[in-house]
Amino acid sequence: MAGLFESAGGGGAAIALDEVEVSILRSLEVQMLELIGPGPGGESGDPLAALFAEGPSEAPDDPALLRLFPDAYGAPGEPVDAETAEMAAEFRRYTELDLRARKREDALAVVHALDGLGGEGGVLKLAGEDCLRWLGALNDLRLALGTRLEVTEDEEQGLYNLPDDDPRKPLVMAYLWLGAMQESLLEAMAG
Repeated sequence: MAGLFESAGGGGAAIALDEVEVSILRSLEVQMLELIGPGPGGESGDPLAALFAEGPSEAPDDPALLRLFPDAYGAPGEPVDAETAEMAAEFRRYTELDLRARKREDALAVVHALDGLGGEGGVLKLAGEDCLRWLGALNDLRLALGTRLEVTEDEEQGLYNLPDDDPRKPLVMAYLWLGAMQESLLEAMAG
C-alpha cells in the first residue's frame, strides 16, 4: 500500500488514498471505536450523565485496551503493593473517561475525513489540528494491532519476512502500513 502523507504547508499534510486503502483504514477505525466503546452517557450521549460519570477503577482485561489505557503506576505485568494499586485505581477513575473520549474523537475524525471522499479514493488534505488527531488515531491503531499480534521491539523486523501463508500476514501488512503512514505524517507536519 502506497498511501503516505506529504507536506501541504503550514503544518498540514495531504495523502492520496485509493478505494481499497480508504476501506481498510475506515474499517480499522470503526473497529477501534467498537473497542473503545461508547461515551460515559452510553449510547444516548446524555451530557448530564457524562458530567457526573466516574471512570473505572480496574484495569481492562483486554490486552489491547490495557495497552491503550495503561496503569499510571507500576511497571506493566509487574506486581504492585496495595498503596500503588490504590493510586493507580484512583488515577484511572478520574482520567480514563477523558482519555477514551479523546481517542474516540480522534478515530471519528479519521472516519469523517474518509467519508468525505465518498467511499472512493482521492486526495485528502488535513490542517494542522486534523494532523494531530490523525497521528493519535494511527498510533492507537498500531498499539492495538501490535498487541493483538504480540509484537515486541525485538520481533518487529521479523514481520517483514513472514511467509505469505501465515494467517497473521494481512494484519501485519496493515500494522506496517500504519507505521509508514504515521512516520510520513510526522515528516509532513515538520516540513
